[in-house]
Amino acid sequence: MANSGRESGAVGTLPDAAKQVAGHGLPRAPDDADRQGSLATRSEELFHGQPCHRLTLANGDSVLVAQHGAHVVSWVSGGRERLFLSPNTVWDGRAAIRGGIPVCFPQFNQRGDLPKHGFVRNRPWALLAAEAGDSPNTLRFGFSANDSTRAIWPAEFEARLHVDLQPGQLCVTLEVRNLGTQVFSFTGALHSYLAVSDMAQVRLTGLGGQKEWDALADTHQTALENLQCTGPFDRVYGAPHAPMHLHDPQGGLEISNSEGWADCVVWNPGAAGCAGMADMTPDAFTHMLCVEAAQVFQPTTVAPGAQWSGSQVLRVMAA
Repeated sequence: MANSGRESGAVGTLPDAAKQVAGHGLPRAPDDADRQGSLATRSEELFHGQPCHRLTLANGDSVLVAQHGAHVVSWVSGGRERLFLSPNTVWDGRAAIRGGIPVCFPQFNQRGDLPKHGFVRNRPWALLAAEAGDSPNTLRFGFSANDSTRAIWPAEFEARLHVDLQPGQLCVTLEVRNLGTQVFSFTGALHSYLAVSDMAQVRLTGLGGQKEWDALADTHQTALENLQCTGPFDRVYGAPHAPMHLHDPQGGLEISNSEGWADCVVWNPGAAGCAGMADMTPDAFTHMLCVEAAQVFQPTTVAPGAQWSGSQVLRVMAA
């Protein structure tokens, strides 16, 4: 949840998410053996009164996405819930959902004049109709500029979220298109809340050697390879060039962020942080760790007619 002033900049138009993640050894085209039993079935349901869409595989893996914020609220794989969702979440269709995978756009945290973490996480998205060539394992959601967004941010944009479910794997891709005639810039994140059995027994590897900014102490250093993220923990890292690994005695995750994201945020509020959030239980910090694909320090610039995309892939590791 880091928040510090930095000089803004611009980056060039990026390739599509499939090409970006390929460089990290991420999703590949499934072969015939993969396809057996891996095609998803779709269903609609109300979850805490909110319209949601579910993909389910024959092996029991599933993902549930709320139209409010295009928010992934559940990913079950290997018989276990892999995402943390606070039982104190306010399900009023206005407040941001606490947990799962929030989409932060077009602002990360309070690094600007917009609402904290932008405004799309608090708005209803539309489920997009399937297009030719779409996988049955993918849900696509869209949100476009309207009068209420133009009143606080003048950009003409379309955001799309693609949620793809495979056995033991979840891929979430955010796309941002510039539909206007003026360049715009944004920061943001896929703010993934990962479920852990006990934070005291969990470690995160794969960020060793990256630049690290500790937002709590406001210090800069080089990251250690093994991170113990107990207590209040709020740090921003340079994007790793290889997958990270969340080691948990009850089964961990491999986490891969595409080249579209320049940063990686690791956050745990600790006991004091949870006490200050009405939508978190006092012990929530012991059962979650946010590992976020993020654009924090340097805003991404999108030219008229151009598109940016960034993905995060979560894969189940053996216990």
